[in-house]
Amino acid sequence: MSSLAPRNFEPGTICIEDLEIGMLRELSKVIGDAEIEMFAELSTDHNPVHLDDDYAQQTIFGGRIAHGMLTAGLISAVIGEQLPGHGTVYLRQNLTFMAPVRPGDRVDASVSVREIDYAKRRVTLDCACRVGDTVVLKGDALVLAPSRKFD
Repeated sequence: MSSLAPRNFEPGTICIEDLEIGMLRELSKVIGDAEIEMFAELSTDHNPVHLDDDYAQQTIFGGRIAHGMLTAGLISAVIGEQLPGHGTVYLRQNLTFMAPVRPGDRVDASVSVREIDYAKRRVTLDCACRVGDTVVLKGDALVLAPSRKFD
């Protein structure tokens, strides 16, 4: 049974009823050694290309790089906190890693609304991360957006 009682959403959350094609949200974060080390511990991904300077110097990258999924996590942060925001459920994420992120790089993550299916509460989002003018990650996501109406 459905109820029209409004839910209480955090400021910044955009419900499906208010989403529009082209809406854009962004965040920036410097990815430093501490973030890389914390991600390695949390994910249990201790690949030396992320953690060992001597090893990483011998790779095609010529030095240490951040985990790709650490960079992708910034996309998740935009989706979960801003667009649509709290209550959003991931259904699918497609990612292409274009260039490495190095310790000390400032990553600018952006998410924009490409398609909206209001009846199913599904939203397709274009996603990208840049370091300066270089696109380091691009892709899209399909999410279930929050609604002011109860299911």
